[in-house]
Parts: sequence; C-alpha cells; structure tokens
Amino acid sequence: MKISNRLKRVACNVTPGYRVADIGTDHGYVPIYLVENQLAVHVIAMDINEGPLKRANENIRNSHLESFIETRLSNGFEKLSYGETDIAVIAGMGGELMKSLLKSGAHVVSGLEELVLSPHSEIHVVREYIRCIGHKIVNEEMLVDEGKYYTIIKTHKGQEDTYSATEYKYGKILIDRRDVVLMDYLKYKKDKFLSILENFETQKIENDSKSWERYRQIKVEVEEIEGILKG
Repeated sequence: MKISNRLKRVACNVTPGYRVADIGTDHGYVPIYLVENQLAVHVIAMDINEGPLKRANENIRNSHLESFIETRLSNGFEKLSYGETDIAVIAGMGGELMKSLLKSGAHVVSGLEELVLSPHSEIHVVREYIRCIGHKIVNEEMLVDEGKYYTIIKTHKGQEDTYSATEYKYGKILIDRRDVVLMDYLKYKKDKFLSILENFETQKIENDSKSWERYRQIKVEVEEIEGILKG
C-alpha cells in the first residue's frame, strides 16, 4: 500500500507498542501502516463520513488486518470510550476543528497517554490548547510533502510550559533546535512578506487606515521572523 511521506511521518511519531485511535482516518492508511510496521498492537479507525470509512474497510480487508484494526463511524471521539486506547492520532484538518474535537472529546482525551497531531492550519491554536488538556509538547517535526509544509506535534501527559506568542506560532522545539525545514519555511515566508511590503510601498496608503494597519502588521511579522533566523 502506497502512503504519502506526510502520513508516514505522522505514523512514525507514534510510540510503538500501544493501542491507537486514528481520528478522521479517511481511507485507513495510517492504521494499516501502524500495524504493518509493528507500531501499534490495535487500532480503532474512526471517521465522520461513511464513504471514506467504507474505503478504509476495503483497504483493511485487502491487507488482511481485520484482527488488528476496527472501524467506527464517529464524529471525532464520540464513539470512543475512556480507556479504550492509549494514543490518538489526528491529522489532515485545520487547527480550530482539531481543538474542537479535543474539547468535545475531553472525557476520552483525559485518559490518553499520547497525542500525535498534524493540523494543516492555525497550528498555534493547537499548541495553545494542549495546556488545557493536561498534556505537554515533547517533540515537533516539520516536513515538506508535494510542495507543502506540514507540522507534526507529539504530546505526553504532563504540565506544559508557557510559551511566548512567537513560540506558539512557530513551535518552541523547532525554534530551539533551529529545525532546517522551519528555517526554510521562515525564509520563504519572509520573502513573501517583503514582496507584499514592496507592493504597499508603491501605492499611496497614507490615508487608507486598513492598508496602513496591514502594512504595520506585516512589518512586525518580518521583524519577528528575522529575529528567529538570526537566532
């Protein structure tokens, strides 16, 4: 079974040997990879949509893994009970939706030892919310897959430190270790912002309060990024 590099890295962040729930499993690629590579002893693959779950069941049967992977039609953690699993994987959705699922599934999340999260957007929202569920970030990874940047966050039970706004935005662990992919992403983002500023500067924005505020915000963003890049 072919699996994207992004999903493979998500799966490889799971601590081996535990029971895993894959929330929003789509076609079941992560559960199959986890079991085939002996990273999980049992997986509950869950999705809110019947179509993808049907495909997941087909893929599981074709891989002869019905004894190790079960599927459930579920909105987030809705059909999962406290203590049924040790780790939850959530990937492929925005940060606000991920936060909402963690919040509505608090009765289950409180019993989990580990989370592996890969939000596609609003990553700072997820980092900030982790403190509220009694977890702490123990590792972060950034990668590029098919030309897009992705972040993977791994958490364990524990008391999270308070981060600065910049650390919530870009990831304290990634910043501290000067992660190569993060540095490339920041350079890309800085160049994009500088291009926007250049366009502003060719226009007359003195009497346009909204444009002037946007200009100021982007200048702050550039200064923030330059501070990280300089170390």
